[in-house]
Amino acid sequence: MGKITVTPCEIEGLYVIEPTVFADERGYFMETYHQKDMEEAGLNLKFVQDNQSMSTKGVLRGLHFQKQYPQGKLVRVVRGAVYDVAVDLRKDSKTFGKWFGVELSAENKKQFYIPEGFAHGFLVLTDEAEFCYKCTDFYHPNDEGGIAWDDEELGIQWPIKEGDCLTISEKDQNWLPLKETEIPF
Repeated sequence: MGKITVTPCEIEGLYVIEPTVFADERGYFMETYHQKDMEEAGLNLKFVQDNQSMSTKGVLRGLHFQKQYPQGKLVRVVRGAVYDVAVDLRKDSKTFGKWFGVELSAENKKQFYIPEGFAHGFLVLTDEAEFCYKCTDFYHPNDEGGIAWDDEELGIQWPIKEGDCLTISEKDQNWLPLKETEIPF
């Protein structure tokens, strides 16, 4: 392996990716993506689109998936921090309906790879967060699906404290629980 460490998570297909950071009095340098390192870890990916968003504290986005044109996503935070979650929607998977969460921040520089067949969402933990992601397919606006972020059966343990004010889009407030959602995978 080179300068990127790829660690599989307990749900097959999910990976936490950590770059080697070269820091000195001037600042730091790191490779955020290295095709050969990813291939050595078994991830033969072709990215076709890069996205970036900015959200404020308490914004919860998700849980989203694309139905006919699923996207694998390599996500990271370049400013602030988020709690990032992926839910396994692959019907034939032994971990169908299970979730995994990880804190991504500008400070820890961790990345998270979420393959096709997963729902994805995140909660902003800092005053602002800039979120970047590389996608394996193009975004098709009429192809989006989702599941309820607060689905009790999923039991996602979002780091929400008493008194926290959440900002959730109307669309994200109206997704149904997993058991009531048509899953295409």
